[in-house]
Amino acid sequence: MANLTRWNPVREMVGMRDEMDRIFDDFFSRSPIEYEGYGSINLDMMQTEDDVVIKASIPGVKAEDINISVSGDTLTIRGEMKSEEEVEKADYHLHEIHQGAFARSVLLPCPVVADKAKADFENGILKLTLPKAEEIKPKTITVKAK
Repeated sequence: MANLTRWNPVREMVGMRDEMDRIFDDFFSRSPIEYEGYGSINLDMMQTEDDVVIKASIPGVKAEDINISVSGDTLTIRGEMKSEEEVEKADYHLHEIHQGAFARSVLLPCPVVADKAKADFENGILKLTLPKAEEIKPKTITVKAK
């Protein structure tokens, strides 16, 4: 014998409301960053008195396959994860290592001098040091007594 459930329009409206809340939460909680490609790059960004320092985790990529650009107030890191070997007839049980192009853009917290930037890459960690523009560094003004 089949169980019949009485239709309740309020239950349907609550489900729709929950779905709309999720959509709006996803839309308005986006951070000012962009992802492109297959993988994502995890970043740490901090400011010192003179520099903006960014550390990016990019394992499995060679330094020559990374491209860094600064355009206005946006830093973009692009690259490509290349496959080391091709297995033609294999049944993968897990396939989590991404291959292909990737990019991540992030808004910088202040103007920087891109021409004087330093980039070091060691053990899969990219460290960028971007000097802050002179006009935003704090200036001290001495007061002369007469």
